[in-house]
Parts: sequence; C-alpha cells; structure tokens
Amino acid sequence: MSNDTLTITDNRTGKQYEIPIKDETIKAIDLRQIRVKPDDFGIMTYDPAFTNTASCKSRITFIDGDKGILRYRGYPIDQLAEKSTYLETAYLILHGELPTTDQLKDWTWNVTHHTFIHESIKKFIDGFHHDAHPMGMLIGTVGALSTFYPDAKDIFNAESRRKQVYRLIAKVATIAAFAYRHRMGLPYVYPDNELSFAGNFLNMMFKKTELKYQPSPILEKALEVLFILHADHEQNCSTNAMRSIGSSQVDPYSALAGAAAALYGPLHGGANEAVLKMLNQIKSVDRVPEYIKRVKDGDFRLMGFGHRVYKNYDPRATIIKQTAYEVFEVTGKDELLDVALELERIALSDDYFISRKLYPNVDFYSGIIYKAMDFPVEMFPVLFAIPRTAGWIAQWEEMLLDEDQKIARPRQIYLGSDVRDYVPMVKRT
Repeated sequence: MSNDTLTITDNRTGKQYEIPIKDETIKAIDLRQIRVKPDDFGIMTYDPAFTNTASCKSRITFIDGDKGILRYRGYPIDQLAEKSTYLETAYLILHGELPTTDQLKDWTWNVTHHTFIHESIKKFIDGFHHDAHPMGMLIGTVGALSTFYPDAKDIFNAESRRKQVYRLIAKVATIAAFAYRHRMGLPYVYPDNELSFAGNFLNMMFKKTELKYQPSPILEKALEVLFILHADHEQNCSTNAMRSIGSSQVDPYSALAGAAAALYGPLHGGANEAVLKMLNQIKSVDRVPEYIKRVKDGDFRLMGFGHRVYKNYDPRATIIKQTAYEVFEVTGKDELLDVALELERIALSDDYFISRKLYPNVDFYSGIIYKAMDFPVEMFPVLFAIPRTAGWIAQWEEMLLDEDQKIARPRQIYLGSDVRDYVPMVKRT
C-alpha cells in the first residue's frame, strides 16, 4: 500500500477505499466510488464557502496565513512594494517573471497607449445619473466594453488575449477616473502618456486648470504601493467569480465585470470603508477604551482586524502603515490616525484579541490613506478594482489554459420535497 494514499473505511458497509494523495490533496471525485448500493450517487463533500476546497491549481500567488506570508510568483510582497512599480508587478503576475529592461519598456508603452477610451464609452458614462455610485458605473462600463471589442471573444488566440490585457489594465483606470469626474460634475481629464500609471490616474482624477498636472512624488509612490498590495490575493471571492464566469468561455470584459461586482460587496472591497466609518464613530483617542469594551461585549465588530486567511499579522498591513506616515508628511496628519494607532496598540496587547488572532489587515490603514489623498469613500472599492484587474486577468488566463478546468458547476445537497403530484387550485388549502 502506497504511503501517498488515504485509507477510508465506510462503517455502513465495512468496505475500505484507498484514495490517492497528491500535493497534500485528494480529488473530491475519488469519493464518488464510496456508496452503499451500486445505483447510489456516491459520497460528496459539503463545503459551503470553499473553506477547505481547492478549486484550481495556480502558480500566481502564495499565501501562508499562519506565518503571515504573501508572495507574487515567489517574490515577497515587501520587496515588491519597496522596489517595484505597479506595472512591473502586473507584468510579473501575468507573465511569471520580472521583465527585462526592454520587456518593461514595451509593456509600459502598450499599456500607456491603451489608456484612451472610445468617445462612445464616454457617452455611455454620461448616461448614468449624476449621483450614481462609481463602482456601479465601473461594473456597467467594463461589461459594455465587450460590445466595443468583439475580437475579445477569440479567447484561445494568444495575440487577442494579449491585446485585451493591455486594454483592460489601461482602460479600467481611465473608466474609474471618469466615473469619479462624472459623479462630481467635473469635465473629464484625458490620459497623459508622459506620466506613470499611478501619476496618470491622479492626473485624470484631480487635474483642474493647470496646463500640466504634476503629481506629488510621495503620493504617487504611495498609490503605487497600494496598487501593488492589491494586485492579487489568491482565490478570494472576486477572483473565484472571475474564474467561474470565465469558465463558460465568455469574453474577459464580461468576466471582469462579474469579478468587480463581487468586489463591490462590503465584506470584500468595501472593508476599508467600514474601517473609516468605525474610526469616525470613535472620533477621539480617549473614547477608544470604551469602544474596545463594547467590542468585547459583542456590541460592535472591530473592523480592519482579522482575516479569513491570515491568522497572523497581515504582511500588507506592516507596509501600508509606513506608507501612511509618508503620506501624512505631505497631506498633514489625519486626526483619525491617532485613533487607529491607539486601537492597534490595545488590540495587539490584549489577550482577547491575541487569542482570537485579530491582527490589523490591509484595510485598516488603506482607508485612512485614501481619505488623506482626497479620495471620497465611494471610490474605495474602485481603487481596489484598478490594481486587482491584473490579478483577475492572470487568474482568468491561467484557468483558461488549464486542461483540468471545465465550466464551473458545483453540486448541491437536495433537502426539498420528494416527488409529489400537482394539486389543482380548487383543492389547495
């Protein structure tokens, strides 16, 4: 008997089954052979939120939640945040290796020169109500892009996929900025190809009457760091949506619109907004102890602490905390920072939070930084979607080229009524 197997005894029948183990995993389909009668369906696994189910094999992002490790293609996130740029990191995530000088130059040129959007797309954005949520505008407009680029349906053509990659990474940022300007009643600002990816986004967001927008180097770098930290995060809700929708072999614009819709939810892309609301509710440092007490009493949740994956300090939180200090050197210190620091100090020294492994996550400081940079709260999930576009596309393409993947179709445990006959209306009670 091989050591790389799992032996299962079915106590209903006394039969034993030997299930192969590969990559510390068993295939769920191997359990189907376990049955009482020959015509039984066989054993299934029940895992409502995929808490212990691997739906794919991936080479993109590695997370060890217990040790607080996050790596893109093997590179530690802190090294990328310190030394890389968003576009270089996006290239790494999509291609598997860091680019050479010529590769980065070519990649940057192609993304930069796809930032302009069709004038009819601008008219499409104009059709939204003036107070429409920018995330709703982004989702709708990205979905509409599939009608502008019908060649995107040729998903098994590598050259076509490459073109859609350039378009999506470039145009999502432009659409996001235009959605903000539309909501604010401001004229659209066209892309500036002489600026960096982050600098150009700040230009499209905040340019007023100046002939040439010059972003603050510190704020530009802070946005690069935030974009790198949010570029991918393994099989989260929105990435799972991207893969699931993409498994139907739909075009990437439609799949990405679905992923962005998943990100829109408050349990996913809206978490940093919840942190900001919590800090505004506390208001001052002297009210922190009372708030902590009420958290322990079950009156509130401590937003921005704890993570589904990380059972240690979120490695992104350490990086983003330092970034916050650098941003406040330019924007001035936000009064909410002191509240956040006191919350963090108490939580990291209190057995209640330590025993529950409730450590700060990336959302704890990102909302404060975005607020300091004058991004409205409604833009927070949009700011998440812009960099995550690279991760979504990389995961989509990996799924597409994986021979094991089929159209997503989970099983269910049916607990409804057994067969019964139709009852005419006059006989129903």
